[in-house]
Amino acid sequence: MTRRRFPADDPERRLWQDPDRILSSIGLREGDVFVDIGCGEGFFALPAARRIGKAGRVFALDINSDAITRIREQAESEGLSQVSAEIKEAEAAVVCEGCADIVFFGNDLHDFSDPGRVIRNAHMMLKPSGRLVNLDWKPISMNFGPPLEKRFSVARAKNLIESVGLKILSAQDAGPYHYLIQAGK
Repeated sequence: MTRRRFPADDPERRLWQDPDRILSSIGLREGDVFVDIGCGEGFFALPAARRIGKAGRVFALDINSDAITRIREQAESEGLSQVSAEIKEAEAAVVCEGCADIVFFGNDLHDFSDPGRVIRNAHMMLKPSGRLVNLDWKPISMNFGPPLEKRFSVARAKNLIESVGLKILSAQDAGPYHYLIQAGK
């Protein structure tokens, strides 16, 4: 089966995954520090930068150099100087310790070779009041997104997050294809 991909600028994707609605629902505010692990082309990182304003900071991290180049270009064209887009492997990414209000995983926790290490790194980056947010694919069959066997169930994602000492604050549906988990220290 050919799997359909939805680039960051695809308007069809916004019909079932609106980044502004999601960022609002997780309480992202002006002045926050937002770390987007596996940011891709900036589907969440760029709207986050608009929301947090110049007083905030967005760290957009991905291993795909083309995606990082696109984020940098878009951030520059919009005057979003609060965006720092870097080529980094998630398993080695700790851009700061205790600085992040939100460390965000958008549709990608299942993709990392060592998701436990990635979550531990996220834990290190969180402020004492910070939150880890995992938005990921529901384990249901569809013709887009990752293969069903790669998707994490809510229970598996929660166990992984709790294994590093974070506490689950909420787990809920986030549209027809996704769930959203929030956790804190």
